Amino acid sequence: MNIGFVSTRLAGTDGVSLETAKLTAILTRMGHQVFYCAGKLDPEGPPGLLAPEMHFAHPRARRIHDEAFAGPTPDDLRERVYGMAAELREILTTFVDRFSIEVLFPQNALAIPMHLPLGVALTEFIAETHIPTIAHHHDLYWERPRLATTAVPDILERCFPPDLPSVRHLVINSLAQAALWRRRGISARVLPNVFDFETPPPTPDPFSADLRGAMGLDPDDRLILQPTRVVPRKGIELSIELLRRLGDPRCRLLITHPAGDEGMGYLHRLQDLADRSGVDLRYVADRFGPARRMASDGVKTYNLWDAYLHADFVTYPSLIEGFGNALLESIYFHLPVLVNRYPVYTADIGPLGFDFVEIEGAITDEAVAHVRHLLDDADRRREATERNFALAREHFSYAVAERCLREVLRSLR
Repeated sequence: MNIGFVSTRLAGTDGVSLETAKLTAILTRMGHQVFYCAGKLDPEGPPGLLAPEMHFAHPRARRIHDEAFAGPTPDDLRERVYGMAAELREILTTFVDRFSIEVLFPQNALAIPMHLPLGVALTEFIAETHIPTIAHHHDLYWERPRLATTAVPDILERCFPPDLPSVRHLVINSLAQAALWRRRGISARVLPNVFDFETPPPTPDPFSADLRGAMGLDPDDRLILQPTRVVPRKGIELSIELLRRLGDPRCRLLITHPAGDEGMGYLHRLQDLADRSGVDLRYVADRFGPARRMASDGVKTYNLWDAYLHADFVTYPSLIEGFGNALLESIYFHLPVLVNRYPVYTADIGPLGFDFVEIEGAITDEAVAHVRHLLDDADRRREATERNFALAREHFSYAVAERCLREVLRSLR
């Protein structure tokens, strides 16, 4: 079966792109062919159609978004939404025809209205063609306070997500499942974020052997990894506070993912806070990407797995998460983690019995002592990380996702 993923962006290290890559691997293993259509694609990714107009950062899409949610609202806003949607429908038609797509698999494009015309285009295309569709929702718009007020509530109600006969809905946590049913009467299956826990983690190799030195770390420094994008909901100021209270001059906080999706102001505030707190914060997103590369001047781009392989500890103090991709990655690489008890964690992850350093929105003396213990005691660290790996393999493996995908695909026949 030919399956077509559609999104604003299917490239880089954001959660949607990473999770789509995992589903691609699983579907390919199941014998299907996968194709991508998005505003940005990785050169190493599956074949597909690059459509820059689909990117949420495209000037026309961004202007529409800002006017729809922040105002002021011009009289021609709807005209421009539907005009761009008509253009995107033509692109979707080309994609489906060129690659003989049998099942459409929108990734978050029908959940959070970062690109309003794309959501409209997908809804109208699906309604017109009745193409079997699996709509995968990572972030529903009502989960974001900044999207609470809009000039186009009817478009959100109709398209984010659409309630159509040929569409099956997947969400990544039980809270979204309950909210979707309560708000819209739409039934959805839960497909949590997953990881390939059946395959043992890699080991360091010659390419990444110099990573710590390349990041400016000394041999006895402690690499505290913040493997998230730099947006306010990631709560990175709590990671800075942890390092301040640890008071260990060997600790270096590395941020591997980019800022910019919601502006650069948050990064600048974090850098100022770290300076005032005496914390060594290193924003090194330009040195990490989805694939390893060696530039002509000898400067390396490492992949994210290289960072995990050389880390000593992971901070994950997110205030809001759809699920927790970086949390699963940390477990996979047998790393101890500090995690803030964000709502989805409290509902779907914490009750399973994982052994993390947990906080409730603030760094406590108990949390600092717990982190220090894990950094200093190898046996305690091994006990925690091995327990976490076994639990994650049981609940969040590729095998779990494959069972869910088989059931959904069967329901579309």
